[in-house]
Amino acid sequence: MTPQGILIVLSGPSGTGKGTICRELLRSYPDLHDSISATTRAPRPGEHHGVNYFFLSHSEFQTMIQKDDLLEFAEVYGNYYGTPQQHVMQLLEAGKDVVLEIDIQGAMQVKTKFPAGVFIYIVPPSLNELSHRIYKRGTDSPEVIQKRLNCVSKELLLAHNYDYIVVNDKVEDAVKQIAAIISAERCKVKRNNALIEHICHDKCRLEE
Repeated sequence: MTPQGILIVLSGPSGTGKGTICRELLRSYPDLHDSISATTRAPRPGEHHGVNYFFLSHSEFQTMIQKDDLLEFAEVYGNYYGTPQQHVMQLLEAGKDVVLEIDIQGAMQVKTKFPAGVFIYIVPPSLNELSHRIYKRGTDSPEVIQKRLNCVSKELLLAHNYDYIVVNDKVEDAVKQIAAIISAERCKVKRNNALIEHICHDKCRLEE
């Protein structure tokens, strides 16, 4: 009678802190599970297959693409990255909730294949605040930062494809909002049909 777990997809423009939110969410709520991505890049020191990534050869990854075994995938600087469908579905069918942090393009691929997911879009309080955060990192030139901010403006127009908007002003507040969303989603009638049937079946047995 265990209901299927919920796939929570987190995405948002670069610099909004979605990675930090995801890590804190998984740390604060140990009943949530992180999705493990597959990649063709070589493992870095300290990384392990099946823990950090599923490390695959290019031919293995291509086979997964051909068999439609990925919820989403993309090629980045000559290497492939993607989300294995079987791994995610096994967790969901066991009643475990899975968190997938992914870019907007990947999220739209997931939505096409698994529309039952919960899609949450992380946004900054303002573009000025986002600009301040990116400048504070000190890793990009002013020209690169401006290009990124221009891309953010375009990406924000895609927010209507998501179910929820969460403003990342303070990480702890954003994490609490996402936890509340997940809690509410667990209570939706469409996710508890088996529970209703079980209760009705028990009633019928009592009346016999």
